[in-house]
Amino acid sequence: MQILAPYRQPSNWRGIVEIGITLIPLVALWILIWVTLDIGYWLSLLLAVPAAGFMVRLFMIQHDCGHGGFFRHRLVNDWVGRVLGVLTATPYDFWRRTHALHHATSGNLDRRGLGDVDTLTVREYQALSLWGRLRYRLYRHPAVMFGIGPTYLFVLRNRLPLGLMREGWGPWLSTMATNFAIAAVVATLIWFMGIGTFLLVHMPVMLLAASIGVWLFYVQHQFEHTFWDENPQWDRHEAALHGSSHYDLPGVLRWFTANIGMHHVHHLSSGIPYYRLPQALRDHPELRSVSRLTLLQSFGCVRLVLWDENQRRMVSFREIRGWRRQA
Repeated sequence: MQILAPYRQPSNWRGIVEIGITLIPLVALWILIWVTLDIGYWLSLLLAVPAAGFMVRLFMIQHDCGHGGFFRHRLVNDWVGRVLGVLTATPYDFWRRTHALHHATSGNLDRRGLGDVDTLTVREYQALSLWGRLRYRLYRHPAVMFGIGPTYLFVLRNRLPLGLMREGWGPWLSTMATNFAIAAVVATLIWFMGIGTFLLVHMPVMLLAASIGVWLFYVQHQFEHTFWDENPQWDRHEAALHGSSHYDLPGVLRWFTANIGMHHVHHLSSGIPYYRLPQALRDHPELRSVSRLTLLQSFGCVRLVLWDENQRRMVSFREIRGWRRQA
């Protein structure tokens, strides 16, 4: 963490440029999707793919603002993050708090449940009732995790400060203010273009971006040799370095995801702006091979659903069934 500290200094001008090259193309593509509706919806859906990519990148800017690493002044980070939270349907102050908890507890078996993907150990899963196992299997099914789940998260769950509802007025103010701003923007667009047209344009972009975002978060921590441990043995540095993947994506995808694949470096020093993460890897090549996942390898992470405390790795339901047959 001390070695990476020099990379934490952001550039205000670079931050402004990064917002510009993300937000302007997103708005242009959104308008283009609207214009091409009469040509054929297939074309609009094709345009929704890069638009979703820019939406993901916009969320990553909000993410860096939440860590105080996008602009030099906290006030600027916070207000830029709040405005972007309206576009990403994510209440900034509430999300920043839960995400800070994620960073503080990542890989800690005794502090699961807020800001992470629900993960059970093999023993916990085997101790569940039949109904409990069915619920966990349903939650972990790819159609739920990357389809229904992201839709529920960004359309419904983010509308209430779930998990912090008894933590005072702060989470409620963040969530309700964001909801009000979203409602005002949506109402204006619906008044101007009609509800049907608005849904045809915006929903594919939003839902695809949500699914991509959940996929990235999943792969960053749910890989085979990740890190989980109980409180006495849990170490934050170890959890950051070995419990977060280096998702080594092709260059274009790395740009659209704002280098978030360099997640082990990000967890070691969360205040590093995303545009400085590649420099950190270049200067410290020993970090490149740590927890490295390629795009092709990442698809295998979908089957990994339980933490085996004996083997200290993530395992699949199929492996559990195999063990039972052998027993």
